[in-house]
Amino acid sequence: MALDLRLQQKMVQQLVMTPQLQQAIKLLQLSHLEMADVLQAELEQNPVLEEPADGGDDPPTEGGVTTAETEAAAESDGLMGLGSTPEADSPSPSDPAPADPVSTDPAEQAQIATDISVVLTDAPAGSTPEPSSTEVDREIDWEAYLETYSYSLPASAGSRGDEELPPFEANLTKATSLHDHLRWQVQMGDFSSEESRIAAMLIEEISDDGYLSKDAANLVAEELDVSVDEVELVIRDLQGFDPTGVAARDLRECLLLQVKHLTHENPLVVTIIDKHLHHVERRNLNAIARELKVTVEEVGEAVKLISQLEPRPGRIFNDREPQYITPDIYVYKVGDDYAIVLNEDGLPKLRISNYYRNALSRSGGNAKSFIQDKLRSAVWLIRSIHMRQRTIYRVMESILKFQRDFFDKGSTALKPLILKDVAEDVGMHESTISRVTTNKYVHTPQGIYELKYFFNSSINRVNGDSIASESVRNHIEKLIAEESAAAPLSDQQIVEHLKKQNIDIARRTVAKYREMLRIPSSSKRKKLF
Repeated sequence: MALDLRLQQKMVQQLVMTPQLQQAIKLLQLSHLEMADVLQAELEQNPVLEEPADGGDDPPTEGGVTTAETEAAAESDGLMGLGSTPEADSPSPSDPAPADPVSTDPAEQAQIATDISVVLTDAPAGSTPEPSSTEVDREIDWEAYLETYSYSLPASAGSRGDEELPPFEANLTKATSLHDHLRWQVQMGDFSSEESRIAAMLIEEISDDGYLSKDAANLVAEELDVSVDEVELVIRDLQGFDPTGVAARDLRECLLLQVKHLTHENPLVVTIIDKHLHHVERRNLNAIARELKVTVEEVGEAVKLISQLEPRPGRIFNDREPQYITPDIYVYKVGDDYAIVLNEDGLPKLRISNYYRNALSRSGGNAKSFIQDKLRSAVWLIRSIHMRQRTIYRVMESILKFQRDFFDKGSTALKPLILKDVAEDVGMHESTISRVTTNKYVHTPQGIYELKYFFNSSINRVNGDSIASESVRNHIEKLIAEESAAAPLSDQQIVEHLKKQNIDIARRTVAKYREMLRIPSSSKRKKLF
């Protein structure tokens, strides 16, 4: 078949997303911290944007920004329609194409000037955001600077004059890891160069919990071209390091290493760890007593000692930084009602620099096109931010309306809710609601929750009503927390308790929710001492 090139016309419908629409969607799904990073990057990349002095907002002057004016300007450009209905996400084929970013049409320039005056705040009178030509051309007198410059080391601890200084140890930026601790002990130990080389390789094979893989000796021996016996000797030395139990191949070996370091080694404890750990896991103390021909009380005392050992010796050297959550929204209870406040702490306040506003009227050619492009980008960015904040507020307002009982009574009063319910309530598309509720947290009187937390599937009640699945999990967690340690509730008993609370649920569903809560089975929760 011959291949040739030809031109033909055809009419098709397709989704076309302008760069401005893509930017608005991207900002909509960012969390508070991500939003702060994006705005800071825009400040650095777009010279037209600037942040007011002292990080505060200047009083609005004539032509200053207000929320009503911003929304009106955004709606006139079709921006606020983003996600308002399913049809809004698909622009009509008759929609005009985006304007040429370097157009010099007078009508377009007038529209840009109008947008700036409506959306953005004016710079304070007399401000000079950009350095003057005199300041730029002026050279620094480096000789005078070096003559007046001085530097002195701070004291290591204590005080320097009346100023208290922290010790150098307080300025450490990284905690000592398990591997660093083991390397330091190798350096302080009596190891030959070959043994140090083997030890360094073995330390790299130790997990964060302090365990060696079972085939670590063979792998290291093959890698360093030494015998397995030499590696085993070094492993034995590592097992004498701090923390006790490190470099073990399994739980049994780890616990035995710790028992050997006790002041009074108990033979019964060693025997139970060596041969009956599976019974200890199931709390089957009678079987251990029967096989070892001792009393259950003696076995109980031995198991109590075993429970005090550390199954993960490397845990104390966990150097992972805690992840702090910054809420995007605050919900406060004021009397009998609730107030929604958006968290804008740390977000830079953006406005157009007066320098570039004036330069636009004086420039021409490529310089004017560049400033126009940056001005247009800045206007769309600020409008997208206003749209994002208003959309988040409306979605939170709808969630508050549906989940009012949760805010009043707690998680057990959570109701079934899906994205479609909120989308229909606020008049937006489900995809928009999904973006708004992703990676965003709200601070409530009941605690800090992700917005996704309020959306749950339903579980039927005995009388035909429904209850949120998250609420059922909270009921299960509460029942287990209040159970007797000597006689924990089985999954079937939990089903019966929930039926008394008018919740119809299957036993396998209880088991699934219990595993999601990381709660072990009743046999593993049982305590006889």
